[in-house]
Amino acid sequence: MNFPGGGAGGFPGTGGFPSAGGSGSSATPPMPMPQGDPNVKMLQNLMESCYAKTVMSGGAGFALGGVFGMFMASMAYDTPYHSPQTGTPGQPAIPGIKPPVDISTLPLRKQLAHGFKDMGARSWSTAKNFGQVGALFSGIECGIEGLRAKNDLANGVAAGCLTGGILARNGGPQAAAIGCAGFAAFSAAIDAWMRMPKDED
Repeated sequence: MNFPGGGAGGFPGTGGFPSAGGSGSSATPPMPMPQGDPNVKMLQNLMESCYAKTVMSGGAGFALGGVFGMFMASMAYDTPYHSPQTGTPGQPAIPGIKPPVDISTLPLRKQLAHGFKDMGARSWSTAKNFGQVGALFSGIECGIEGLRAKNDLANGVAAGCLTGGILARNGGPQAAAIGCAGFAAFSAAIDAWMRMPKDED
């Protein structure tokens, strides 16, 4: 169908729709990124610095830990609702102290308040732990990589060992050694899996 003033199959004043790849195409190519732009270089150097990697890994670990802690808190609502002064459930009642109360017997409003409070506390605690582990491991690994000027499996193993030892230092030398070995083995397994060649179909 032709409109007055237009080309074949076109709208008035447009001269028709040019075919793809034809001489009438008006698509403009994207502007190339300037290679010598100092702002781009500064941004790249900032993103590749150990400080930025440490902050980003800590933030990612914090977010992941918060979600994980929220999930774990949602699975633990069958525990008794009691304050630390009431002792453990099943013990004889102590005069003057309120005995433990099952959360399922509380009104719905108090159940929700207790659930959200517990969820927030667990999420915050888990998020801090995950963020600390992520920031510590990433910072140590980046430092080792800079000192060795290599990017191989040994960086992750050494960073995992140091991270596990630092986190378990309060438990004594034996706990620090176990933490070092455990984190090193876990880091080696994850790094080896990440470096495996991907099958391309």
